[in-house]
Amino acid sequence: MNTKKIGDKGEDLAINILESKGYEILERNYRFKRAEIDIIALHHNSLIFVEVKSLHSFQHGYPEESVNQAKIDKLMEAAENYIYAINWQKDIRFDILSIKLNEPDQFLHIEDAFY
Repeated sequence: MNTKKIGDKGEDLAINILESKGYEILERNYRFKRAEIDIIALHHNSLIFVEVKSLHSFQHGYPEESVNQAKIDKLMEAAENYIYAINWQKDIRFDILSIKLNEPDQFLHIEDAFY
């Protein structure tokens, strides 16, 4: 399975996971300049920016370990643009959804992953 298919499958699964937890999905693959936010959701009056990382195995580390400072900086820049565009005045949060695509699929939802 190529990287795009792995990413798409992981994002589809992430949306199902978040919706089952009561999240309202607002955007998927929101782009600003060279940054992309995989999922933007609303949960308990907070705007949640979710980075989804998917792998077939943890042989080379865990998916969430690939979220480095450069990625965080881009996510925050895109989030700032989104917040400004909709004039959001309430709480925000950055989450990571780490997904291992196997039988059965496994996931780890890291809330407040970074600031």
